[in-house]
Amino acid sequence: MYSSYPYYPCVPYAYYPDYRVAYVPYPYGTTSMIPTTWTRQQPVSGRATWTEGGPTTQCGIPWSTNEYMTVAVGQNSPYQCGQSIKVRNPAIPGREVIVTVVDKVSSGDASQITLHRRAFEALGANPDIGVLNVEIIADPELEEERWGKYLLEVVQTAYPNANVTEYNTVEKSQVSATETKETYDFILQSPEGQMTVRGNVVYNPQTNRVISFDLSEV
Repeated sequence: MYSSYPYYPCVPYAYYPDYRVAYVPYPYGTTSMIPTTWTRQQPVSGRATWTEGGPTTQCGIPWSTNEYMTVAVGQNSPYQCGQSIKVRNPAIPGREVIVTVVDKVSSGDASQITLHRRAFEALGANPDIGVLNVEIIADPELEEERWGKYLLEVVQTAYPNANVTEYNTVEKSQVSATETKETYDFILQSPEGQMTVRGNVVYNPQTNRVISFDLSEV
């Protein structure tokens, strides 16, 4: 049972420039950049802080889900537990991650999100900055990239000591009526340096079942 006090599961782990508040005021003085009608098809401007996560979440989903590509959202956010959203760093073209909502925090600002530190760094941001201006894209656009996300999880599992900093669609082809092939390039950063891994997935578009997939360093 939850108490009447605000729930801030991330606070003991998160970096906030002012630790006396539960969220960081928007640097330009506005209270929110969320439009009156939430447009799911268009990027929404917001800001992200980061956390190392905690042992429990309000969604009951661990922070380690999706290789730590996870996020907490405010109670007033339109995003739901378990939903995948895309978070983009507009300062670095092409730098974006797909994260899973694993927690909810008490916040009056729906544009505030808290990424796991690994996801924050995958956006090309130094955790020392504390707050990053981001763009948020929700479903159904992610449905068009479901196989990119599928391969992303495979790559993150295959390279546990590296962080995927970005990925790009290479091509999509119709092999036959029951086989579609999609190819993605993933940029990984590890202690040994940067590498590119190419992933291919072949699936049945009628059943959405995977037929085969493979990874190779290029």
